[in-house]
Amino acid sequence: MAIHKLFMDDFEEVDYQLIAIHTALENYRIAFFINQQLPILLSKNKEDILIENEDQPIAFSYFEYEDEVKGIQWSLIENKKEITITQGIYLTNLFSEKEGFTNTFYFLPEFKKAAYFLKIEGEKNQINTNLIIQKLKTIDQVSTVYAVEKSQIKSKNNLIF
Repeated sequence: MAIHKLFMDDFEEVDYQLIAIHTALENYRIAFFINQQLPILLSKNKEDILIENEDQPIAFSYFEYEDEVKGIQWSLIENKKEITITQGIYLTNLFSEKEGFTNTFYFLPEFKKAAYFLKIEGEKNQINTNLIIQKLKTIDQVSTVYAVEKSQIKSKNNLIF
């Protein structure tokens, strides 16, 4: 029987840059404005990113674009997901509606104030993060944009999709 050994050098770590975006825009609108500012064409992915929670998996929508010439993968991911859970108890008021509560979940919980993340996968020398941030800051409805340090990310597994 042959023995196969794997060395850590055999695994290539995917290099990525992560940019946090603070805005009140809907996901399709911010994707549109990013497409205008950057030379990319983000489009909504049919499948969502599923993050396991204690009770149920939470689906976060995202937009993506792959630059095949430069070998760069762009992903715009929503950070906040509000889910309303209705209970079978009817309220006795004028409208007779079901009672429910809203629960908020985050893609990266350590950055609760960020509305979206722009994940850029590719070689670091091909990605000018400062230039991208400056272009994103020109969007009127964006309040702030900044690069996220990888050391600050506690839930790095969520970024693997």
